Amino acid sequence: MRAIITVIGTDCVGIIAGVSAVLVKYNVNILDMNQTTMQGLFTMIMLVDMSKSRTSFEKLAEVLETNGNELGMKIHIQHEDVFKSMHRI
Repeated sequence: MRAIITVIGTDCVGIIAGVSAVLVKYNVNILDMNQTTMQGLFTMIMLVDMSKSRTSFEKLAEVLETNGNELGMKIHIQHEDVFKSMHRI
C-alpha cells in the first residue's frame, strides 16, 4: 500500500532526519520525495510504500503526528488513492 506524507512548518535542522527515522523504525520505504523552503517555511511531500511495514496505517499516522509536534511541524499521511481523489482536476 502506498501513501502520501505531507510535512509543513517553520524550517529547522533535522526535519528530514526526524521524519525518516520514524519511517525506518516502522519499515516504510520512501519512493519519492520533494521538499522546499520558502521564506523560512518548510514544505515536504513524500510518496511512501507501506507494504512491508510492521504497523497499521492508523498507528503510523499517530506516530507521525506526535513526531511532527516534537519537530514543530504538521505531519499528515493519506492513502495514495484518497490523496489522488482529493487532488484530481
